[in-house]
Amino acid sequence: MDRLTAMQVFVAVVDGGSQSAAADRLGLSRPVVSRHLADLEGWVGARLLHRTTRKLSLTAAGAEALPRCRQVLALGGEIRAAGASREDAPRGLLRITASNSLGYARLSRAVALYQRQHPAVSVELLLVDRKVDLVQERIDLALRISREIDPNLIARKLAVCESVVCAAPAYLREHGTPVQPQDLAGHNCLTHAYYGSSVWEFLREGEPLQVAVRGNFSANDALSVCASAVAGAGVAMLPAYLAQARLDDGALVALLPAHRPVDTYFHAVYASRRHMPATLRSMLDFLAIHFAQGMVATPAA
Repeated sequence: MDRLTAMQVFVAVVDGGSQSAAADRLGLSRPVVSRHLADLEGWVGARLLHRTTRKLSLTAAGAEALPRCRQVLALGGEIRAAGASREDAPRGLLRITASNSLGYARLSRAVALYQRQHPAVSVELLLVDRKVDLVQERIDLALRISREIDPNLIARKLAVCESVVCAAPAYLREHGTPVQPQDLAGHNCLTHAYYGSSVWEFLREGEPLQVAVRGNFSANDALSVCASAVAGAGVAMLPAYLAQARLDDGALVALLPAHRPVDTYFHAVYASRRHMPATLRSMLDFLAIHFAQGMVATPAA
């Protein structure tokens, strides 16, 4: 537990009168504020606040702890001020998480390019196809692909993530080529377990269209869905960053050129925007440029 941050959260809650006010003031999400309070109470071994639906009030232990926390924070500010003159260049460890497909197709290369510029930075990359609790698993930065991010999280939108509907030539020779999105009802659709597992969404001339899909294969990993499509198992909707190489070499064919899948976005998600370390800030800025320049690929029809 970062006890200094937990104390800062505790003081901000008391001064602001609520956890929401503290979250806004500190640039933290509400769940992170709650986590810090719980951790501090666990460390102190006593409840610090009475929580009701209308207001917060200090317990006896909280009233005793509050001035001591203020003293510790003041001392911490003096220490930071003493070190402010030193160069704050990116250095140290960053723990980053992303999906397997994004890590494989783009993020690992981006990290390598970043580390060429900042060799004093070490990166630990956690690639998993599940949502990670940033605080619990001590993650500095999560890269996520979605249309919207939970409002309780702090996120920076990096770039558009385009998708493409595609299939292997062998599958199309055997089963025919869908011309309209509605034709997908007659095809074996390979789906991602967490995104578009039963409905695919398109835009035609700006108008939305939802199409129900079904098939005999679903996976929680876009790499597996892509491999299944290349093997001729069915039609898949894949992120363009992953499908582009297989479209270029002919292993997959782009379908439904007049109907564009609804865009999702690359988001950088982190726990706090207050007192952001120089290393994390520099990585965010680097990825924003890298994703905007190289992540969006429009497949040929």
